[in-house]
Amino acid sequence: MLKAHALIFFGPPGAGKGTQAHALSVAFGIPHISTGEMLREAVRLETPLGLAAKDRMESGELVSDEIVSGIAAERLARPDCEDGFILDGFPRTIGQADFLERLLREQGRGDPLVIYIRVASCVLMKRLSGRRTCPICGTIYNIYFEPPRVDEVCDIDGAALTVRADDGEAAIRQRLDSYEMMTRPLLDYYKVRQQLVEVEGDRAPAEVASDISELVSREMASTA
Repeated sequence: MLKAHALIFFGPPGAGKGTQAHALSVAFGIPHISTGEMLREAVRLETPLGLAAKDRMESGELVSDEIVSGIAAERLARPDCEDGFILDGFPRTIGQADFLERLLREQGRGDPLVIYIRVASCVLMKRLSGRRTCPICGTIYNIYFEPPRVDEVCDIDGAALTVRADDGEAAIRQRLDSYEMMTRPLLDYYKVRQQLVEVEGDRAPAEVASDISELVSREMASTA
């Protein structure tokens, strides 16, 4: 049990953040909460904050820290978060981080444990630019790490594999640069508070998952 701790996952596009957060969620029986899913659910349920977020998104504006933080607070108040949770994509700004810090202390959860999955840029480029998807069955391949048996053809149904529009090299570099610019202040924020741990992500997913699980277990035991 995590004793009501909050885990925050950071990592650049292609680091495997979602994969690792899901694995940890299954291992510890706590919810994996992504910002995108959280916002979409609030909009779908037409909560007051969800409708406010929808208005911002439809007008092309950024959803404010106040709205995102409010939606996060509502999600974290649910019973399934009582024994801990994993945040993926929240906080994104210092303002959101400050809000989360206050919220956790008010709820008696203590400080979060922030896990940063570090991956070399050359590996990220291969992971992202090598990604191929079957338009029929949705199977995902990587021409460098998990290629299909026949080049650019799905093993399952023989369909020609497709490349996402944002998986071109120029688009990938822009995404990585944007992530670095947006995330660096948050990494420094948590590093100063001694709440940040780094995990080497240039390895097989199972190895990374094993290290993260051990790290979290050890950290939770030390604060029990």
